[in-house]
Amino acid sequence: MAKKKYEWSFDCPPPLEQHSLAKHDILKAYLIRYIQTLVSHPSQEELKLTLIDGFSGGGVYSHNDSKEIIYGSPLIMLDAMAEASVSINRKRRKPIKFNIHYFFIDNDKNACICLKETLKSKGYGHLIGESIFVLESSFQDKADTIIEFINKKSRARHAIFLLDQYGYKEVPVPLIKKILYSSLKSEIILNFNVDSLLTYISDKKDLAQTLLNAIGTPHALKGRTIEDIKSSTKDWRLYIQSCLYRDLVLNCGASYYTRFFIRSPEGHGDYWLVHLSQHPKARDVMTEIHWEKNNHFIHYGGAGLDMFMTGYLPQLDNNYTKQAEFDALYFDETAKEKSIEELKRDIVRIINNDSVTFEKLFIVTCNNSPASAKIYKEAIAKLIEYKEIEVVSEQGRKRLSANSIKASDIITKHRQSSILIFTF
Repeated sequence: MAKKKYEWSFDCPPPLEQHSLAKHDILKAYLIRYIQTLVSHPSQEELKLTLIDGFSGGGVYSHNDSKEIIYGSPLIMLDAMAEASVSINRKRRKPIKFNIHYFFIDNDKNACICLKETLKSKGYGHLIGESIFVLESSFQDKADTIIEFINKKSRARHAIFLLDQYGYKEVPVPLIKKILYSSLKSEIILNFNVDSLLTYISDKKDLAQTLLNAIGTPHALKGRTIEDIKSSTKDWRLYIQSCLYRDLVLNCGASYYTRFFIRSPEGHGDYWLVHLSQHPKARDVMTEIHWEKNNHFIHYGGAGLDMFMTGYLPQLDNNYTKQAEFDALYFDETAKEKSIEELKRDIVRIINNDSVTFEKLFIVTCNNSPASAKIYKEAIAKLIEYKEIEVVSEQGRKRLSANSIKASDIITKHRQSSILIFTF
């Protein structure tokens, strides 16, 4: 996975920075967990999946400090599938067949040459042209062909697009929407160099709207000028990021999404790793992995259900003239405790005199929270203990612990609730 363009050579691979390794960790962990969710039935005989790396690079790097050889996202995909196959099949009486195709795309000729050499060196050479396709092209030029391949391969149409673009405009929002709408089981992991975008539109204010139109986020600035935002907003970069992100997810058509800032030594949010899908389970799995890894990623916003602030919020501003600072959440134990505390308040307000299933509560609110379903359940368990809410199964059985809460369980206000004086 690459943040910038490299000079590709198999014998002298380019250096990879430490925070890029964090993306590799997330990718591999997600792919393995993804396979585990797809292979859930003991009678399943075959898994059909397509993995696409739209900006694959040469597949091999050297570590910035140690010069150790590090393999890139194409090899991570292949190795993750091999690892998942071994893990799953050793527990099954009849092995499941992994029917997986890989598309590795890069418009740099030397990158494609380097990648093929890397694949051969790792024992995958015999699959090139069979199940592995290395394409010298831009991703945009091959997108329609790949979508057609996915749709013909199987009815399930399972696919993951890794789109680790070099900047911010090589995967415009309309193309994201086409992928998600053409194949509803497809997911996208998108890299977006938001820091470069903000620098560009700040330096070239007269071209800001033209660029936002080209990306597919025409209303990101809500009709305001860069000068107005910078003069009236305390942290204008984070403010624009929140507006830009909201416009991106609204226009791309994803039902479920998460945005993670990648922390680099140079700043607090140089670029995003955005996960887009049409299924809440996919969103939850990705979020769980970030809580487990908590390495180089960060969220800005609230820890409860106000994660993605989308404009000027006077309730966050003491003097109503400048936007308050955005909170940072680092996916550590302190962040988890804070998320549980804020979720308790938010869930009580949502329930009030209404009832809702856990599944509906999570589906409706999860895009606005950094919390996983597991953290939701921990917050709900605390509310049960405090007699603020009740959780009952379809059969009328009361739930008393986080682990016992199921998707279909009904959450209601407790008869003795003290909602009006709710404090912790």
